[in-house]
Amino acid sequence: MKPRYFILVLIFNLNFLALAQNPNDTIPEVTLSKVALINQTDSYITFPTDVGNLEPLMFEANINPSFIIRKRQDSKLMAVLTPQIIIRMYNEDSYPVRTPSYIPQISFYYLAHQEALNTTFSIFGKLAHHSNGQDGTFFNEDGTINTMSGNFATNYFELGALKSAYSSNLKALKVFKSSVEIHPKSWMLEELKGSFSGVRWHNSFTAFKIPVGRSSNNNRPHFSLKLEAVLMLDQYNNLDVFDADRINGGLTFYYHPMFLEDIGLFVQLYHGFDYYNIYFQHQLDVIRFGIMTEILRF
Repeated sequence: MKPRYFILVLIFNLNFLALAQNPNDTIPEVTLSKVALINQTDSYITFPTDVGNLEPLMFEANINPSFIIRKRQDSKLMAVLTPQIIIRMYNEDSYPVRTPSYIPQISFYYLAHQEALNTTFSIFGKLAHHSNGQDGTFFNEDGTINTMSGNFATNYFELGALKSAYSSNLKALKVFKSSVEIHPKSWMLEELKGSFSGVRWHNSFTAFKIPVGRSSNNNRPHFSLKLEAVLMLDQYNNLDVFDADRINGGLTFYYHPMFLEDIGLFVQLYHGFDYYNIYFQHQLDVIRFGIMTEILRF
């Protein structure tokens, strides 16, 4: 099955995965801050071993610390401030770092409902900016996009919900997310209009394998699995409503060895548009490997 058709099936099945719940009242405890950290993108560094059509890299790094703002630990309302930066170092002469992505954002989370300690329903909203720190012309003289120094900037907001539940049979925490990301046309560069998708439907399912027979709040997941699917809903690039190019998705498997404290190893399969700012017209099909932070404790 081609990746794009697999991702289309994934979108319609994520909702059913979220419904398969088996609550447990003992382990793990799921707080609003843990839900927020699960929703935030992890910091990572990739190895120079990508397989696919991405240009040869020394590494891609996602620097994404989360600063939690709340009144107290059990608050039902909190904010997360994130100065996210994505960097790619190319495997070329002088190893250049081109047009980093700057994505500062603030997110607000509200714990709407909780059953026992680990079955929760939360809603969130995010306000973010995405730019590449360049001031050159968007297009080259031949009409192609100036990926070397062209200016890229957009602002957007995202609204969504997260539901968590614990499976005592699998000893795993499951988190389902669904949200809509909107880039108003007045919030983006004129050159992006008509070629950059401004309405996106996000769905994801994440499962964390929790150590068996422990009740401490310092347990870290040994394994995690994340399925993601994004559907572009607006009109751009003259795509048909059911065009397969509207579908993006990924599968990430993470392993945390016992002998490491805060980082682990991951492998990721990704299909879709290039999320690296002005490179958005590129379509990627890649498999990559790297190390990722893991700050969650249960």
